[in-house]
Amino acid sequence: MTLVPTADLVAAARAAGTGVLAFNVITIEHAQAIAAAARRAHRPAILQISQNAARYHGGVSAIAAATAEIARAAGAELSLHLDHVDDVGLLEQAPAAGFSSVMVDASALSYAANVAATRKATDWAHERGLWVEAELGHVGGKPDAPASAHAAGVRTDPAEAARYVAETGVDALAVAVGSTHAMADRTASLDLDLVAAIRDAVPVPLVLHGSSGVPLEQIRAAVGRGMVKINVGTALNVAFTDAVRAALPESRDPRRYLAAGRDAMAGVVERLLTLLPEVP
Repeated sequence: MTLVPTADLVAAARAAGTGVLAFNVITIEHAQAIAAAARRAHRPAILQISQNAARYHGGVSAIAAATAEIARAAGAELSLHLDHVDDVGLLEQAPAAGFSSVMVDASALSYAANVAATRKATDWAHERGLWVEAELGHVGGKPDAPASAHAAGVRTDPAEAARYVAETGVDALAVAVGSTHAMADRTASLDLDLVAAIRDAVPVPLVLHGSSGVPLEQIRAAVGRGMVKINVGTALNVAFTDAVRAALPESRDPRRYLAAGRDAMAGVVERLLTLLPEVP
């Protein structure tokens, strides 16, 4: 099966009033786990490689090629997305590396600088057929996010979101509504009324980052209020690490403990994929 454009998966989920899950890929085992779970669950998914993951591998080409090959062989509807990019050089590698979409992240900048950087990147990406996500407001948990990222005053403002989408031309908007990156426990509390208000204010689908820290019932509720793309990363890493730790005393063969980690991640992915209503 060929890779499916991210734009198609998001559009289908939005039209059906449901969401599509996007999972972070760090290792080949991550990609294999996501692909296997999507095949078993008969659900689509987005495999996303972040700028940090690309740097870990010394560049994006090798991990993107491996992830794309795994996705093509999976027998499921899967897309490839480049996540949290502020490096123009990396953005420019996206089309050749097989990505159909990219998240341009200028959220740490002032509003005016964010708009300028995102507009320029979006124009470039659209000329090359890439679907573009961007972020307005700080989703906490990243090293450059302010300590007060979850105070009400720094969450995404609906009117500003509408202006931002109009000024940048992005295809989807990641918003700050109470989630935090890198949370290992599901203790975040989303502002669901704010989600609905932003949905009503902007014409593009909304994206929830930091979903690993959000209780499952709140993820379902957020999708009901207008969230469409749901990003998950840390939940996979927790499952992977716990399984590897448990398997290590039994074997020094990395294939054995990495397989245990891969299987644990696949279980998490499958449960999350079946959390939301299926696209008809």
